[in-house]
Amino acid sequence: MKTPVSFLIAGMIAASFISGCGKKEAPPAAKASAPASAPAAAKTITIGLDDNFPPMGFRDEKGQLVGFDIDLAKEAGKRLGLEVKFKPIDWSAKESELKGNRIDALWNGLTITEERKANILFSKPYLENHQIIVVTEKSAIKDKAGLKGKIVGVQDGSSAVDAIKKDAAAAKSIKEIKKFGDNVTALMDLSAGRLDALVVDEIVGRYYTGKKPGEYRILAENFGTEEYGVGTRKEDAELMNKLNKTLDAMKADGTTATISTKWFGKDIVKK
Repeated sequence: MKTPVSFLIAGMIAASFISGCGKKEAPPAAKASAPASAPAAAKTITIGLDDNFPPMGFRDEKGQLVGFDIDLAKEAGKRLGLEVKFKPIDWSAKESELKGNRIDALWNGLTITEERKANILFSKPYLENHQIIVVTEKSAIKDKAGLKGKIVGVQDGSSAVDAIKKDAAAAKSIKEIKKFGDNVTALMDLSAGRLDALVVDEIVGRYYTGKKPGEYRILAENFGTEEYGVGTRKEDAELMNKLNKTLDAMKADGTTATISTKWFGKDIVKK
């Protein structure tokens, strides 16, 4: 029974070889190219960010995206075998961008809140942050009580808004909470006297105020401590699990400490 089958197979191979020496073999060629293109799309992750949020993510003098979170995401992507693409978005619409599949993750000083947890799957926290109060050096405001009847600026869509609301007494006393598209514009209005104070992420606020010594002052009181995390869609648990393991490995081998020292002058990554 085996011998006839062997002869038959040999004959088919010979016929195939002769045919190949003749004209064409288009179908097999088409099949061979298909698998090569399929994995490419799956190996890309698009990260949404506010590209005016130094030192987490911003554009340098050459227009290139740089920052602590940029370096962190690139290294994590490399270890995961993913091509990382960054997409600047309207930060106030970040959850819509994520749900609409226009981005795959939010990685840009994203504060972990209970409200956001309803729609976003968060990584383990990797940085601690405070919502600080910035005033001009000549301002008479000394503490949160001094914000009574004042105009206070915040970035629209940032956790500063919620942080102020949590302090009911302070929130009620403030004359107006003015929202801005970014903190740079808010600081400009503060310097120009159109704002009395600005509530902003400490990491960002200290970065900006440090560039202009003698112009701004940070109050001793703040609007609470928060934590930063990476956010994905709720259904992307597998991706988040891999990301958490990768970040843990980066902490263990000192990579996050190196990146942190580059941007902050010391290791401030949450272990």
